Amino acid sequence: MLEAKGVSHKFDYELFNNINLCLHEKETIAIIGMSGSGKSTLLNILSSLLMPNSGEVFFEQKDIYKQKKSKLLNIRREDFGIIFQAHYLFRGFSAKENLDIATLLSLNEIDEKLLKTLDIEHVINQGVGELSGGQQQRLSIARVLTKKPKVIFADEPTGNLDKDTSTHVINALFKYVHSCNAGLILVTHDEELAKKCDKTYKLVDLKLEEIR
Repeated sequence: MLEAKGVSHKFDYELFNNINLCLHEKETIAIIGMSGSGKSTLLNILSSLLMPNSGEVFFEQKDIYKQKKSKLLNIRREDFGIIFQAHYLFRGFSAKENLDIATLLSLNEIDEKLLKTLDIEHVINQGVGELSGGQQQRLSIARVLTKKPKVIFADEPTGNLDKDTSTHVINALFKYVHSCNAGLILVTHDEELAKKCDKTYKLVDLKLEEIR
């Protein structure tokens, strides 16, 4: 489904080199590592947001960075779902209106079961500014899943959530992956969350090492 081959990247200093990673359908992968090790940068590269200095990223056996710009935009819009640490919600809109925008782009309907799994069905008509931080995070995740992506990339999806809310989020993500034949790659500092994934990798000493 998604494969990275020999990916390397640096800014003023080297972040990582010769990264190899393969994600299959119905598979969940966690990437852990110290702050500043390059986890979020690697996620950006895998999700089409940042071209690596060298190496290749294949989606459905095609190198995404060799696609025409229009094709890459289509992959990002239709096939990839990216969950950022920031929510990027439309604050002047209601929760439902934020989801409606996702349905217009994807032609999918709002999934009421998903809203219940995320425990936000009771706040759907409230304005974004009226929601708690945890509710906004769950709404942003619902918006991503509404467009039915084939691969989900999540940067610290439970980083600012309490234990109960984190459980709602992870249950929703894992349920989606298995019911929709999708894949999930998440970056986290939470080792307990990482253990729930099928595979765990650690970014350390410029390398990505599979540790479980």
